[in-house]
Amino acid sequence: MATKFDSEAFYERLVVFAQNCQKIIFELPKSEYNREYGKQLIRSSASPGSNYIEALEALGRKDFVHRLRVCRKETRESIYWLRLILEANPSYEEVVIKCKTLINEGGEIIKILTTSILTLERKNY
Repeated sequence: MATKFDSEAFYERLVVFAQNCQKIIFELPKSEYNREYGKQLIRSSASPGSNYIEALEALGRKDFVHRLRVCRKETRESIYWLRLILEANPSYEEVVIKCKTLINEGGEIIKILTTSILTLERKNY
């Protein structure tokens, strides 16, 4: 599994991702769809970090891989909500820029998780 330094650094990256998603919610114009998209984004963006904590406490390699998959799934969901927010607010340039940045960061997180999952699967956990 990951080294202590790697796991702590990745965990911090997940925390910052969730915090930045939370911050963008407060910058959105008040509307029904932004309120709903925001609620969903807060939930999904916080989930990878909490599931990563559970992965680090996994009972075995199979459980660890399962938790990493949940992290990846929730990160993908966060990208989905960010895309909806982006499309719903095209005239708010700062929101658009931040959404695109977070979508890119989510993509990088997914790549890291996918690489870890594939590596562990090759080892026939």
